[in-house]
Amino acid sequence: MRQMKKAAFLVKISIAIFVLSIFIIGCASVPKTEVSPGSESFRNEYTLDKVVVLSRHNMRSPLSDGSSVLSQVTPHQWFNWTSRASELSLKGGVLETIMGQYFRKWLESEDFIPENYIPKDGEVRFYSNSMQRTIATAQYFSSGMLPVANVTIEHLYAPSRMDDVFNPQTVTLSDDFINKAMEEVNSMYGYSSLSELCETLRPSYDVLERVLDFEKSAYAQANNFPHFKNDDTEVFFKERSEPGMRGSLRIATSASDALVLQYYEETDDKKAAFGHNISLEEWEKIALIKDVFVDVLYTPPAVAKELARPLLILISDELKEENRKFSFLCGHESNIASVLSALDVKEYSLPDAIEKKIPIGTKLVFEVWKDKNGDEFVSLNLVYQTIEQLRSCRMLSLEDPPAKYGVSLNGIKMNEDGLYPLDKLLEHFAKSAE
Repeated sequence: MRQMKKAAFLVKISIAIFVLSIFIIGCASVPKTEVSPGSESFRNEYTLDKVVVLSRHNMRSPLSDGSSVLSQVTPHQWFNWTSRASELSLKGGVLETIMGQYFRKWLESEDFIPENYIPKDGEVRFYSNSMQRTIATAQYFSSGMLPVANVTIEHLYAPSRMDDVFNPQTVTLSDDFINKAMEEVNSMYGYSSLSELCETLRPSYDVLERVLDFEKSAYAQANNFPHFKNDDTEVFFKERSEPGMRGSLRIATSASDALVLQYYEETDDKKAAFGHNISLEEWEKIALIKDVFVDVLYTPPAVAKELARPLLILISDELKEENRKFSFLCGHESNIASVLSALDVKEYSLPDAIEKKIPIGTKLVFEVWKDKNGDEFVSLNLVYQTIEQLRSCRMLSLEDPPAKYGVSLNGIKMNEDGLYPLDKLLEHFAKSAE
């Protein structure tokens, strides 16, 4: 049975890669729904009325500095990062400005804002977590979208301190919650234990170890630890803290995260892989480690509802705010992951991305459209820069846009045009935040 589950998991990955190789998306990904909001026929029926964006920060340096485990897991020298640990990189600022410029052109094309728009009081809101990388991301995006408006970025604290709204923390713990959470963690992807899940990561671990030359690293030699293990990963919960992890998956994720960032920053493929020649499929295997880490910690249903509750309430309030036209909420990968899980998102795998769930700089966009009768509907999309757009800092335009992928939710029906009635979506939010 274990081998059957393992085979099924690997088949899922193979199918995703196969689909990616067939459907190269050039300008933008094909949404899951058949509707294409913004098309001429769609514009005849609907008018864009409001936009709420939950954004992941853009490209940063790794979360760990030179004295950390990260510096010990490879004998090689990491990319010469352009910012301090965890802060937005110079390239991240450029990429986010480009994305803001694209949103400006898109919103102008929908007659949502005029050229050189200066919003009236309360019409727009830019609110970020109080970390340097999120504040800076919001600032760069606003400069691209509203270059003459001198927008103020709202944040509660001086950098860098977590705001409770964006902090994916368990507020109150009980034995029932911990038991339920661990049950869900151990059954991720249909497996019976976390060790069984980690066993399926062996192909990814193998690529990671080879690229790092892990066996030659100071960490491997000092700890008699030549290979990442599948049976030493543990998840734990503490009150008023993020879910925690120790063991191989945690260490491998630190290296996976840094390598993915190095791949984005370093346009020479061989240099990005410490002199190794590896394929796009192998980069996806490296990124899979980090994706699984995020899923395990932030998306089990009971955990996601607890972590996402403040943001679910905030997004719902922004959708209901009558005077607001545009809201930009800037947080982290964990925020988007927990929000989508709490909303019961249907399984998806993003094309033209090595991070298959929430690539760096991704925006979860709630587009509110009003029909001719004045009824309001919502389109949910993940908007992200493709691999080539990220690595080359390619300019975006209406003719060469970022990827846009329509996400679908369980428990709520779309209309015939692939949109969710706003009132039903708000009910879904309220239920998800209970």
